[in-house]
Amino acid sequence: MIFFAPFTIPFIAGSLFMFAVVTFKWTLWLVRLKRVDRVLIAQNILSLSTLQASWEVVRESLLHVRIFRHNPVLGFMHASLAFGWFLLIVVGWAETVAHLGWVWVPLEGHVFFRYFVPLNGITTHLPFFDHLMDALLLVVLSGVAMAWFKRLRSRALGMRRTTKHRLLDRVALTALWFIFPARLVAESVTSALYGGGGFMTASLGTLIGDAVPRDMLLVAYEPVWWLYSSMLAAFFVAMPFSRYMHIFTEIPLIFLRNWRLKPSTERSSYDNFEVEACSRCGICIDPCQLQADLGINDVQSVYYLRDRRYNMLKLKVANNCLMCGRCEAKCPVGINLNTLRLNSRAKRRNIPNEGRYRYLRNLDRSVGEGRVGYFAGCMTQLTPAVQRSMDKIFAAVGESVWYADRDGGVCCGRPLMLTGETDAARKMVAYNTDLFRRHEITMLVTSCPICLKVFRESYNLEGIEILHHSEYIDRLIVEGRLTLRHDDELLTYHDPCELGRGAGIYDEPRRVIERVGKLVEAVHNRRDALCCGGSLANTVINDSQQQRIAERMTRELEATQCQCIVTACPLCNKSIARTTRLKVVDLAEVVAQNIVKN
Repeated sequence: MIFFAPFTIPFIAGSLFMFAVVTFKWTLWLVRLKRVDRVLIAQNILSLSTLQASWEVVRESLLHVRIFRHNPVLGFMHASLAFGWFLLIVVGWAETVAHLGWVWVPLEGHVFFRYFVPLNGITTHLPFFDHLMDALLLVVLSGVAMAWFKRLRSRALGMRRTTKHRLLDRVALTALWFIFPARLVAESVTSALYGGGGFMTASLGTLIGDAVPRDMLLVAYEPVWWLYSSMLAAFFVAMPFSRYMHIFTEIPLIFLRNWRLKPSTERSSYDNFEVEACSRCGICIDPCQLQADLGINDVQSVYYLRDRRYNMLKLKVANNCLMCGRCEAKCPVGINLNTLRLNSRAKRRNIPNEGRYRYLRNLDRSVGEGRVGYFAGCMTQLTPAVQRSMDKIFAAVGESVWYADRDGGVCCGRPLMLTGETDAARKMVAYNTDLFRRHEITMLVTSCPICLKVFRESYNLEGIEILHHSEYIDRLIVEGRLTLRHDDELLTYHDPCELGRGAGIYDEPRRVIERVGKLVEAVHNRRDALCCGGSLANTVINDSQQQRIAERMTRELEATQCQCIVTACPLCNKSIARTTRLKVVDLAEVVAQNIVKN
């Protein structure tokens, strides 16, 4: 059997180069993993999580289910290219087996099988495979056509903006776009000269045969296969250094994630899998309010990951992010974008200095006694109405409370984490952890979603239940300890970023609101809620820019025709209050105003 021709050399060389680079990268990243990560792999590799990861690879790397849920048109475009190409490979292999039996055939023999059919004297065609391969090629070509169209008219496919690419991205993209048209032409010319082919290649081959003299077709025969092989080679060579490295990175990332590996505020080799798994699909661009409201279009997650990957990340890009989680919620790969931002900032801004922490010594301004602890947080200290309301709620249910910071205390540490000051944050975490342990609380309630997130994710508070006050109040109502008065006031609720997307708390605040009035929802709510713009995570934009973001969000809340805006974050409260004439209250305030005394 003959399975070599000079035109296959570019394909063979490109394939070997691609697999060598990918193998090198994978090996380097895995070897450099932290010991704790390697232990997790060893513990989970033979578990059910491996089977779950395998199914997720099919579901997301091939079928792109998350993109389908976000936008069915984009989902089809991505799946037609990924799953369609995969099936062309699998069915192409089955076709060679059907023709030749179980004999060894080199990779190029499978890929260019139609070329080698007449060369090996095969005259019996299998219509089933001819038509099936054409159908699969048509599916892939439809995806390519949609990709071409998206570059010209992205809004028609549901995207206001698409990604700006670097040179190697463009090289790989161009090669990918021409691989399958080149294959169609090559197989159609083969059909014109030697017969065979399915409904598409045979029909096109007939048209070509009728329009072009056979002598000219024989001259063009080898060049069209050279073109197909060269497009494959160009894509394979550029792929490991372009956005398309995600093809070979998302797969191991899915397995590692199912084996419980995750990024942290300190950089690690695991970050490489997350950074290079980004396909730069651009889905994260439209949700970004910096882009939509301020016209800032070079700091979105797709560009942050690109710049970090190529070691060209600037502090301004790393810091210019609200870290609201809107892009992370839309990311079809599930990349932990906020955590990666954090460890980028820590590398550039962290300044260890033990002398800065002397004020923590023997500092304990807590008051009261009780197994329930209340941590107001810095921002709640600046909104005293929230603290007063919580006092009324505690008193109404007869709760004995220990107040961690009624007369001032130590910050939870998350604002410093957000700016990259991880050493200072660790000192505060250690101080507060010791404080909570010494006072032997079993429940910690906070009114600040920022504090809630750091208590749950960065503190070791095993044995202490951590609740946001919305969860605590909801529990009091369910247990019958707190009764509220209900009226017909129209209330709309703003989901704070850290409470909703950050902690997954959506229903509890709404259940509480429905106990006191009528809830009307804004267009963007729950996981898709807009950020108030007052995020402590962004150290680049100024106050007027923050206010512009808040104004757009507030207009949407006002459009509900509500009489009062309710939120559950002191920072959001302040941002909204200065951009509307409507009454703005914290959830605790609206509850305290409607307590029915038993």
